[in-house]
Amino acid sequence: MKQPLKGLRVLDLSRVLAGPWCSQLLADMGAEVIKVEHPHGGDDTRHWGPPYAGGHDGGDAAYFLAANRGKKSLLLDLKNPEDVARIQKLARHSDILLENFKVGGLAKYGLDYKSLKAINPKLVYCSVTGFGQSGPDAPRAGYDFMIQAMGGLMSLTGDDTSEPMKTGVAITDLFTGLYAANAILAAIVARLSSGLGCHIDMALFDVQLAMLANQAQNFLASGDNPPRLGNAHPNIVPYQAFACADGHLILAVGNDSQFARFCELAGLQELPSDSRFATNAGRVSHREQLLPLIKAAMLGKSKGEWLTLLNGAGVPAGPINNVAEALDEPQAKHRQMQIERDFNGERLPFVGSPLRMDGEALNSPLPPPRLGEHQAELLAWLDTLE
Repeated sequence: MKQPLKGLRVLDLSRVLAGPWCSQLLADMGAEVIKVEHPHGGDDTRHWGPPYAGGHDGGDAAYFLAANRGKKSLLLDLKNPEDVARIQKLARHSDILLENFKVGGLAKYGLDYKSLKAINPKLVYCSVTGFGQSGPDAPRAGYDFMIQAMGGLMSLTGDDTSEPMKTGVAITDLFTGLYAANAILAAIVARLSSGLGCHIDMALFDVQLAMLANQAQNFLASGDNPPRLGNAHPNIVPYQAFACADGHLILAVGNDSQFARFCELAGLQELPSDSRFATNAGRVSHREQLLPLIKAAMLGKSKGEWLTLLNGAGVPAGPINNVAEALDEPQAKHRQMQIERDFNGERLPFVGSPLRMDGEALNSPLPPPRLGEHQAELLAWLDTLE
């Protein structure tokens, strides 16, 4: 099994999603991750159920299992000076520390970056907060839902007949975890030449603004706030969901040649030569005239008929799957995106990592840890350290 980060040790003081998502990614790549949890209950998400592991009420919630593969659980209490000393010792012997306490919250324990840098100058210390280490909102707690709202994403999600909507998963937390992992690995590379670690300041709010991508740049270029377009795209047409004779599919025409091939299949051969629709810029400007023609044509065939025709012609299109259907796709099975691990005496399914190197998936062999599962092992190891 490939483990490109083998030999790196991560001290993970984070909980809930953004931090654990980052450390799970590092664990999948081979890093040793020691997850420090409070003795009374551990990570909050262990209790964010139902559903629970194996369907057993009162066990670890499925939410926790999704973000904590590959880690070892160690129970330590910051109110206990002996446990604080253990965390400091761990930091001295770790490469990376990940935390998502409120700004300044760890300083009173001597676990802030300045304090730990003094005992381990090579430590890469990553802080994940709602609003970052500076600025008027720095003291505030930040949760994905409120950050989606404050950061503009909800103003873009849904259509003009609905209230502003959040996404179906905590996407700002997940993106923050991915950005954090990238920053950590960049710091590890920089350490090879400098010999020094650094303090990484990751803010959910910053990440959410960056995630606005083309929509933010559309605003900066035009001065106009992007509207909620539902399943339509602000910069590409046709690029949305369409009703067929027996349900919906998505059509994602990305260039003019794809549009011409679609029109040939749809019996709309005259449209590519119409000056209003010949280019994507024209189709965006004249979407209100174009879309009714496409909608009428799409109703003439079933989803299956359309998908066979469109895929055969190289026109991007796909079904709108539920979660079960998505995991059951032949491509998902071929790519082994569902894996199994032993957890508390049972064989449980998990979603696998999308990372692959030389054709091999990078999935930690360790399941998510039970609360305090590695307590004796890790305390005994700690006692051997100076």
